[in-house]
Amino acid sequence: MTKALVSVPKTARRGDIIDIRAMIAHPMETGYRMGPNGVEIPRRIITRFVCTYGGEEVFFAEFFPAVSANPFVSFSLIASASGTVGFEWTDDQGQTESASAEIVVT
Repeated sequence: MTKALVSVPKTARRGDIIDIRAMIAHPMETGYRMGPNGVEIPRRIITRFVCTYGGEEVFFAEFFPAVSANPFVSFSLIASASGTVGFEWTDDQGQTESASAEIVVT
């Protein structure tokens, strides 16, 4: 996997609803295409995305072959405490990519 981009507000007030955005650069090969040599390109897709906030899982998604390349996820959280928002993507070969961002809640 390659580069992950995440968007988390740097600050928020306790109780605010905040928007979280995450994207990862990944080709998402379905296993149904043929390569230039006539051989099937092996399947390689992201199968799971997990977001944690303060060490607890707050959002997850399972992906399937119909998801486009470079999957983008957007969701909302309630700002409850300062801490780390963690992101982890796992593909069907077991490789993971992670990213994190800090948020200060006042």
